[in-house]
Amino acid sequence: MLTPKVIKVEARQFPVTLHFEKRTPEDYIASAFRKTCRIHETLPPGAILVFVTGQNEVRQLMAKLKKRYPVVYETAKNGEVLVKGTKEWKERKVEAAKSIRLEDFKEELNGDDDVEDEENGLMDGDDMNERGAAEAFDDYEEFENGDGDLEDGKVENTVGPPPADCEPLYCLPLYSLLSMGKQRRVFDETPAGMRLCVISTNVAETSLTIPGVKYVIDGGFEKRRLYDSITGVSRFAVCRISQASADQRAGRAGRIAAGHAYRLYSSAVFQDLVKFADPEILTKPADQLVLHLKSMNIVKVVNFPFPSAPDEKMLEAAEQRLCRLGALSESTINGKTEARITKLGKTLAVFPLAPPYAKFIAMADQHNLMSHAILLISLLSVREPLIPVASLRGATPEETKELMKNVLKERRRWCSQSAARRLGDLKVLMHAASVAEQVKYNPQECEKVGLRVKALVEARKLRQQLTNIVNASSKKASAVTIDPNLPPPTDQQAQLLRQMVVASFADRIARRVDRSIGQEEVQKGAYETTLIKEHVFIDPCSVLFTEEPEFVIFQEIVQVNEKKLLTSVCSVDKEWLSRLAESYCHFGDQDKNQEPKYDEVKDCVVKSVKVTFGPMEWELPVENRIVPHDILMYRWFAVFLLDGLVFEKLKEFVPKLLAPPTTMVKSWAKLQKRTESLLNRLIEKEVCSFF
Repeated sequence: MLTPKVIKVEARQFPVTLHFEKRTPEDYIASAFRKTCRIHETLPPGAILVFVTGQNEVRQLMAKLKKRYPVVYETAKNGEVLVKGTKEWKERKVEAAKSIRLEDFKEELNGDDDVEDEENGLMDGDDMNERGAAEAFDDYEEFENGDGDLEDGKVENTVGPPPADCEPLYCLPLYSLLSMGKQRRVFDETPAGMRLCVISTNVAETSLTIPGVKYVIDGGFEKRRLYDSITGVSRFAVCRISQASADQRAGRAGRIAAGHAYRLYSSAVFQDLVKFADPEILTKPADQLVLHLKSMNIVKVVNFPFPSAPDEKMLEAAEQRLCRLGALSESTINGKTEARITKLGKTLAVFPLAPPYAKFIAMADQHNLMSHAILLISLLSVREPLIPVASLRGATPEETKELMKNVLKERRRWCSQSAARRLGDLKVLMHAASVAEQVKYNPQECEKVGLRVKALVEARKLRQQLTNIVNASSKKASAVTIDPNLPPPTDQQAQLLRQMVVASFADRIARRVDRSIGQEEVQKGAYETTLIKEHVFIDPCSVLFTEEPEFVIFQEIVQVNEKKLLTSVCSVDKEWLSRLAESYCHFGDQDKNQEPKYDEVKDCVVKSVKVTFGPMEWELPVENRIVPHDILMYRWFAVFLLDGLVFEKLKEFVPKLLAPPTTMVKSWAKLQKRTESLLNRLIEKEVCSFF
């Protein structure tokens, strides 16, 4: 297989000087703090761009820098508000010193309260500090109270106290989940007399160019979503960047003038980095890719000439999941087993969605729930439409705590107390979209209740796209519309939605660990899944966190610190699993000594069998399974037919029969012509049910 050529296009930029560490530090956040301090205190003007891995590290580093280089406002005698430490502030101080008269000094000593207050205002700025910050720099309030894990003593001992005449540092955050309005602030003009310092994730690596950047500090890490190629489970992990990413980061410093890139790792570590990150096709589950290739009649997907070929095991695992989903069907031709696309699979391939999401929408048509299904899948397809409660921030720790409490309370209220509550976090998501529609996606109103406008707007666009696809492919006269006032699902609709979730996401079932059967050492609230061996827990922000249902279904497993958490959780009735997730169940053998019975719902002859779910063999309620179509099954069907269980009107004739219906299953029944005649006619016409 040919390897694609890599083309590198040199951009027009100024030279960038690279600086490596002699030794790679263990704590790159502490090292980034020290490097930022030294640049700000000793090097010429120019914006600083620091690369870290995630939102928490952005907040952590900003808190330390703001504490060391605070923005303090002072009011001069003429009423002008200045930032302490800036060039203008120093000039005003010199002018004020020249204009001091001996008479004024004597008046101060004599206790002129007005002048004393004014001088205190000039020197300390206590009154103007809060007012000025609120009026001029709202951006400082967001991370003012971010908790930092850097140890003050160790870090400050290595950098020493800042110079007395050091200018303030204008710190701004930048990451993908930040609202568009706050992201745009990095392009605004930096306040006079201050140096811009942007603390960013890798969103600033290629997505945008920040003006004025002269110094880049590269931590050498990035947060990456990793997928298990077999199970499809995803998790976020901090990984080393590639050499190509390091070059991209360094290039940010040479856009307007010659710059410097400080790499917080040694040159030896750089040489050990992979040259390029793996392409997305090798890191994401291949289900959607395989389905689209199958829809183009490419049966042997492993033989397709991919530019970057996924692992064969990854493709095989994707085929198995699609078969269980009903999108593919295995058949044996000339001794070879092949998985071909089904009618359902062709329907799913129309949607630009992961196959389970597409199946959820396809099933909604049967229950007149298309509008609710499209809304829910649109919300599940975007990243974090609800701001994580841990990320909420107020102006003070007290306000932060109150904000978190109010948002959680509001989300639990959205979930209601009816039976529809069992829809769990999915119902909260649907209500969140309704709230966003009511406030016209106003950023301030949405943030009050913990909604991320950027994600909700993206979900709204996807909702429109899916609606158009459904209408284009539907043969119904009435088109699906987007109703901004879509009512919440009723109890019955919520139950149907939960059943659809089970049928679509059966591989994401979790069961609560029973601590009463010798597992007391297991942490309370622990769940086990069919995907990973470790115990998982419901996200504390979930509306089902305190209820701990026995069985739940989730959308994703994310790792937070040392715990793996289930997100977007919905309660499941275990009685549904053997019917809605049959491909994941194992059914025991039928007992030959057990008498069959007629199941009026299934309209067939059945026997009860033991059922377990998944590779961990979770025990489920006993299930009635169809008896194999043999002579004995037809004999038992004749019994139920004559007994009036299949056709109720025959019950009145039971007393008039020459022999009881059970005669049909007796060993000597074949000696009687009438029993054999009935049996032969049933077999001949293959009659084994009412319909």
